Amino acid sequence: MNTTTATRLELRDLVKRYGTQTALDEVSLVAEAGQFVVLLGPSGSGKSTLLRSVAGIERVHGGRILLGDRLVAGDTLHVPPERRELAMVFQDYALWPHLTVADNVAYPLRRKKIARPEAEKRATAMLERVGLGDYATRFPSELSGGEQQRVALGRALVGRPSLLLFDEPLSNLDADLRERMRVEIATLARESGATVVYITHDQSEAFALADQIGVLDHGRLVQYARPETVYLRPANRFVARFTGLAADLAATVARVDGEYVVLDTGERRLRARAVGDLRPGDGTRLLIRPAATRIVAHREAGEDGSLDGSVVDVAYRGRGYDHVVATAGGELTAVFDERPWPRGSEVRVVLTSDGCIAHVMEQV
Repeated sequence: MNTTTATRLELRDLVKRYGTQTALDEVSLVAEAGQFVVLLGPSGSGKSTLLRSVAGIERVHGGRILLGDRLVAGDTLHVPPERRELAMVFQDYALWPHLTVADNVAYPLRRKKIARPEAEKRATAMLERVGLGDYATRFPSELSGGEQQRVALGRALVGRPSLLLFDEPLSNLDADLRERMRVEIATLARESGATVVYITHDQSEAFALADQIGVLDHGRLVQYARPETVYLRPANRFVARFTGLAADLAATVARVDGEYVVLDTGERRLRARAVGDLRPGDGTRLLIRPAATRIVAHREAGEDGSLDGSVVDVAYRGRGYDHVVATAGGELTAVFDERPWPRGSEVRVVLTSDGCIAHVMEQV
């Protein structure tokens, strides 16, 4: 694939309001040239508004947007989308229904006044690249959802933009197709060489794709870091919850052990990774990742680093079984085992300290 020159994206104190509601509250971040950035957050968190502001679809009320050294939004300046050298893939595909697949893909090239023979050549090559070489003369209504998304992806890539924007492109697809399209998007977007900003509410999708993850909550960017940092050292309780927890339990710091703390849960003492300045006697929340849990019979493990409980529910997940376990301190969800433990079973949940996070109370 012919590649383009990626651009650096910088947002400085970005503000966007709808009436009295603040959709973006002084959001600042940098996506370095060629990075794949994923913005993660629930509905209403501001991620779509942020993407549309970067695209130029929305006008911001404060702050600045720079593409490389070029200011495209700020104060009274608003550069329209067609002059920002970017492309966007929408959740609903946004294909022209009256154009063939080939003409949909070639459309950005014709807007750039590229000669028809060259535009057709590049569109044909792109259709082959996205696996739709035999679909050139079909219309969008004749395609499945996955095929329409491939057309939208080809259309975005064919113009060799320096910045690629993805607005929850997989949310309308079924689970199997979503996984296959995720791989295709990651491969093709990275091969293009463009900087990518991709939004989703699915944390597994975010962790699989991102070089950097930005987590949004009520219009504020609450954490912007590498996926490993977001997972191991979430900035606050919201980030931890949204990126996947098995439990959120009250605890007290018994002692500090380097970057870890030993916590008293009232039932057992557990070791956890410390986030923030924790001292003996401090109240805290013990945030437990699902991957930190392992279910065993009482006799198979000692008491240290474990919690006793009773199986409340069990669900088959294909690769094995997720369990809900009630303990004295609260429920643990998504406790995995390759075999099912019957409801009512008395079990011991062994915890891995690297998957347990202790936050100071002021940050939760």
